[in-house]
This record gives sequence, structure tokens and C-alpha cells, in this order.
Amino acid sequence: MVDSDEILFKEELPEPTPSVVSSRSGKNAPWQILIVDDESDVHSVTTYMIKGMEYLGRKLQFLHAYSGLEARQILAQHPDIAVVLLDVVMEAEDSGLKLVQFIREELHNRAVRIVLRTGQPGKAPAARVILEYDINDYKEKTELTLEKMLVTIISALRSYNFITTIENNRKGLKKIIEASSDIFERQSLQKLGSGVLSQLTAILQLREDAMYSHASGLTASGIKGQSVVLAATGQFCPYIDRPISEVDTSLMHTALGLAQTHPHGFYCEGGNCAWYFKSQTGSENFLYFEIAKELDENDHDLLELFFTNVSLAFDNLFLNKGIEDTQKEIIFHIAETMECRSAETGSHVRRVAEYAKLLAVKYGLGEEEAEMLKLASTTHDLGKIGIPDAILDKPGSLTPEEYTTIRTHVYRGHDLLMSSSSPIIQAAALIVLLHHERWDGLGYPQGLKGEDIHIHGRIVGVADVFDALSNKRVYHEAWTWEAVFAHFREQRGKHFDPKLVDILLENQEEFKVIWSRYNALGLQLS
Repeated sequence: MVDSDEILFKEELPEPTPSVVSSRSGKNAPWQILIVDDESDVHSVTTYMIKGMEYLGRKLQFLHAYSGLEARQILAQHPDIAVVLLDVVMEAEDSGLKLVQFIREELHNRAVRIVLRTGQPGKAPAARVILEYDINDYKEKTELTLEKMLVTIISALRSYNFITTIENNRKGLKKIIEASSDIFERQSLQKLGSGVLSQLTAILQLREDAMYSHASGLTASGIKGQSVVLAATGQFCPYIDRPISEVDTSLMHTALGLAQTHPHGFYCEGGNCAWYFKSQTGSENFLYFEIAKELDENDHDLLELFFTNVSLAFDNLFLNKGIEDTQKEIIFHIAETMECRSAETGSHVRRVAEYAKLLAVKYGLGEEEAEMLKLASTTHDLGKIGIPDAILDKPGSLTPEEYTTIRTHVYRGHDLLMSSSSPIIQAAALIVLLHHERWDGLGYPQGLKGEDIHIHGRIVGVADVFDALSNKRVYHEAWTWEAVFAHFREQRGKHFDPKLVDILLENQEEFKVIWSRYNALGLQLS
């Protein structure tokens, strides 16, 4: 006797033709198919019908759940399930429908294809279920012959493949959009590279292992740059930011070597492919990836476009970085030249810059902001360029009138910088204006107090005084380290931000190392 919940064979059908099911051997992970039904016979018959089937070179792997609760656990553990063959009536009359809601509303899984199967259509009429629930197909168990089962599974897998491909493209495009707004920042091209790799692996149906490396034509010293992995997926992810020579994969190195000698820089054999491109500036670019299908002419065109454009982007980055490095060096030299007007060494600005960066990092500012603060701090006394030498180099105490004059340097420096649109120069202008403010509000020029003083001004204020006390000036000898740190303990919460003072006192040796490295006179404090 046949139970109404069983799958019935109307007739024995021939095996599907190659046009319906791919005959290629699967190199990729199998498609995950979840069967949810409280009848064990349904599981057995379903797997028997489609177990030898393949689609796009990938076989099927079956997961089994015999209740809605068990299915929830499996779905939560396996987000890559492609198709769910779902019974409606199990431990309750609406168990299957509640599972649909769980998948779509709690797991937020919109990709998995849900095929609702029922042996009791009266419990869940098709018209109502299709309208009220986000399912993709509705079948009565008695109508699922071998042929219809194959068509159902292939259609579901094709839809799932399209959806996941679009989602991967969306993720890759999102990374590219994020990178486009700050394309010349240090990490942006890594985001760009990883985003485009994601798109390529989806569009070309590549395997997940891919890698992009770049070597600049010339470094700042004129020596050819080393090839470094800048974007990667799959097994190559641990090698990001490392030299390509450290990648321990002989097939990859062989493919890259052959790509350099092949026409158009492209080599592909045995599923291992490499592309080599040398830009006009001499930079060398490598793309290595693994495939499970033959690449057609459109695939080649896409790769060539990707490689050319990303190579140009990297070239622009390195050219821009060279300009930026030159600008930084000019700023340092201007600051040092200005400092040399007085009797103190020009190394003051370099020491203050290093102190400021160390304080910023320990305070919790990001690496990029700390690096910007380091550069911007070098101009903190730019306004002194308008102060007479007689006041700057006066060995004794200043008169009230001279002190008033020297205090104007914050406005002079700020006015010189404030009109710039450069973020670094804007930060420098703020530092010039604020680095003589005090935590207790007794500083100048505005008498700001506490956290009303921008953190950049507070940091440079500590760094500037620390360097002034620990080095000889025309108006005093260099203080001992004991006296320097005692002064900061005494002025904690008065002149200086208490948190910054604590950082200074807790990391004394690191500040002493900076002092020794940049102290041109070679003085040793006791």
C-alpha cells in the first residue's frame, strides 16, 4: 500500500541528456541540498533519484533533517545551502511554513531556493502559500517523477548560482565604491584589488584562490621595488602585504614565470592561470588564479581591462606617494630652517614630531591620524618667522612687552596656513593656534580649558614642552630626566592633559630613545 506522503514513479525515464546536466568533473565544492521531511522513505527516494547528478561541474551533497527544529540547526550551521526540499506537514501542520519564515526573516537568507513539497495539498493550498510565503516552487509529492525532479533541482541551482553571483558582484562593487572616494590612501588599493578579485571570481566562475601582486618600477631610492601581494582570496589571504617570493606554491611561481614569456602576458594550463603586465612607469603586475572552466574571448577581454586599469591606478598611487613624500620633506626642511634662526638645533621639530606621533598612538588615535599629526606638528612654531631675532635669541628673561610680542607667533603662523585646503595644512594651522593652551585654562591665545582644546593641540603642547626642557636653550641648560618628569607630574591636570602626562610617565624609555636618536649635540642627560 502506498502512503499519500510517498513520492511515486509514474514511469521509468531515461537518464538526462548532457544538455540538461553538466558532464564535467567537479573540481569545486558540491552543491548543498537540504531535505526536510519527517518520512525517512522520502529522504531515501529523493537521494536515489538525483544523487549522481552534476551541475556546472559540481556534484550534489545531501543534508537531512526530520523536523523543523532540526532543520533550523542545520541551516544556521550551513549558510551555503543552495536548495531546501521542504515538507509542509511534520511535527505540526505548519512546520514547513514556519521554517520558511525562519529562513527568510531570522536568518535573512534570501539566496537559498526553497521548494515546498507536500503530500497533503489541502493543508497548504498552493495559491495561498505562493502569495504569503517567500518560496520558489510548490510541488505535490505525487507529481515529482524523475524528470520533473531533475528539472526542479536544475532550475533551483541555476537561480541560486545567479543570485550568489550577483551578490558576490555587489560585494566587490561595494569595495570598489568605498575605495574610489579615497583611492590614494594607503589601504584603498588593497580594497580595490580584493573587490575586483571578488568580481572576477564570480563573473568568470573562478575557483576561490586568486592573488594580485605589484612591484613598483622605481622606489624613492631609485631601486626596483619588490613584488608584494596586495590583494588575495582563498588560500592566498595570509600572504597579503608580504613579498610574493614567500608564497609557498610552486604551481603559482611556474605560472607567473611562464606568463612573462607568453604573448600578451597570459598563460593558462591545467586550471592554473597567470597574467603579467608591465606598465609605462615600469611597474610589474601579476594576477594568478585557478579556474574550473575554459576561458572564452570575453573572459580574456575582461581580464585585460581589469589588469590595465588596476595597473594604472597603482602607478598613480605611487606617483602621488612620491609627490607626497617630497612635500613632507619640504615641510620638514622649512620647519628646520625656521628653527635654525634661533640658537637651538633644527632637530627640535623632528623630535617633537616623533614625540607627538608616539603620544597619539598611545592615546588611541588611528595610525593614519597619528602620521598626519606627526607631519603637521613640525610647523607648530612657524609664526616665529615674524618675531625679531633679538627676542628669539635673548638669553635672559623677556620683558612684558617682549613676551606679548612672542605670543603673537601663534596668530602669525595660523594666518599663514589657514587658507589651505589640504587636510594636513589645516591640522597644522590648528596646532599652531592651540599648542600653547593649558588644561587649566591659563594658556594663550584663547584661554581654552580641558577638552575644549583639540587633542592635536594638547598632544603637541606636551611634546613641545618635553623637548624644550630636555634640551639646552639660550635661556636655560638642559634639565635632567628626573627634573623633566617631575615637572610633568607636578603640572598634571594644570598645564597638561592628565591622560597624556600618564602616557609620558608610563613610557619614559621610549621617549628617551627618540631624544637620543635625534639629538644632534649628543648630550646625555643624567
